[in-house]
Amino acid sequence: MDENPGTTQEGSDGPASAAPAFRAVLTPHRSLSPRGFLILMSFVGVISFIAGVNFLMMGAWPVMGYFGLDALAIYIAFKLNYRAGRLSETVEITTTDLTVTRTRPNGHREQFALNPYWARAHLAQRPDGANALYLRSHGKAHAIGAFLTDDERRDLAVALDRALADVRRR
Repeated sequence: MDENPGTTQEGSDGPASAAPAFRAVLTPHRSLSPRGFLILMSFVGVISFIAGVNFLMMGAWPVMGYFGLDALAIYIAFKLNYRAGRLSETVEITTTDLTVTRTRPNGHREQFALNPYWARAHLAQRPDGANALYLRSHGKAHAIGAFLTDDERRDLAVALDRALADVRRR
């Protein structure tokens, strides 16, 4: 699972219950770096300006403003996308707890804990081939990794099953 850009995983075999037996930090993948964003927006800005000046020279001066609005709309869309990319989920398994901490883009944190002896990772397959990953315990299901790809969720489910089985053997 380490090869997937959206997840990082750490493990330790220490006997202390405070030390996590499994830890995964899940983050949405963003393929455009901040430098790439700057280059893209520079390109969009230059093209919009050149096209707007051409329309201005033809006498269609109101069109120039619409090219600026298009560039502004692209900028805002990317900024909102990057903001959504600040979402993260941390899954930690110790001998006493399975804890999921979800940090929203606005900094708000949600956390839930399950007993690792009763918790199960459940990968629900949909008819269209997509999947969803849930942590289930005592009749409750908590969705995790909704922003991951299907393959990343599948890898995470395998890793969680393995980690939970290791904790139960201790």
